[in-house]
Amino acid sequence: MSQYNNLLFEVNNGIGTITLNRPKALNALNCELLTELNNLLDVILKDQSIQIVIVTGSGEKSFVAGADITEMKDMSAIEGRNWGKFGQSVFEKLESLPQPVIAAVNGFALGGGCELAMACDIRIVSEKAKFGQPEVTLGITPGFAGTQRLPRLVGKGRAKELLYTGDVIDAQEAYRIGLANKVVPAEELMPAAIALAEKIKSRAAVAVQLCKAAVNKGLNMDLESGVAYEAEVFGLCFATADQKEGMTAFVEKRKAAFTGK
Repeated sequence: MSQYNNLLFEVNNGIGTITLNRPKALNALNCELLTELNNLLDVILKDQSIQIVIVTGSGEKSFVAGADITEMKDMSAIEGRNWGKFGQSVFEKLESLPQPVIAAVNGFALGGGCELAMACDIRIVSEKAKFGQPEVTLGITPGFAGTQRLPRLVGKGRAKELLYTGDVIDAQEAYRIGLANKVVPAEELMPAAIALAEKIKSRAAVAVQLCKAAVNKGLNMDLESGVAYEAEVFGLCFATADQKEGMTAFVEKRKAAFTGK
């Protein structure tokens, strides 16, 4: 296990697990933690042995309770803008990892914590999880892309209600509106996240990564451009050994033995 001041990181069987580790501060995001996360993502990006990433929080109460208010409260307008841009860049790097990223949300995912979870591909959440963008109750807007990712996930109307009221919702409501993919008992959270990671890892890795790229890029294109991009990545698959293996295995009625190539 590699350990930073505010993060724990371990890799088991191709699954890298990042644990946000400031339990006394409910894993609130400060500059040091975000800097460490930014650096760790660079390491993951270069490590082809890591096929899936899981992000979670330490302790039982909180995934990430938000950005560190004690660090933000006296910022100037320019400092606030720069802080927001830095957080956005880290979360964009997380979202853009070629590997699928699963958020295992174990408790509070508020403000920056909700934004972090939304930058992940899939959200498996404890029944104790709480989500919200309560920034308006502090006199600010979300700064780490919450106003952009939330409507893309749950729709404009629901997103505006959450953003305007600052309301906090429970795990079942998050599931109902599409913010959570699955709700599980607290003790089953990490096993469920690992089981999903193992299932994804058993598929053709290049195809999975190209699916991620097609969705992420396509959402920022018009439909015609997105469909054209899909055709390109579809074609690329036919240059992989896994495509040959997958289709041959199907014809031969056996389980495919993918190699990630």
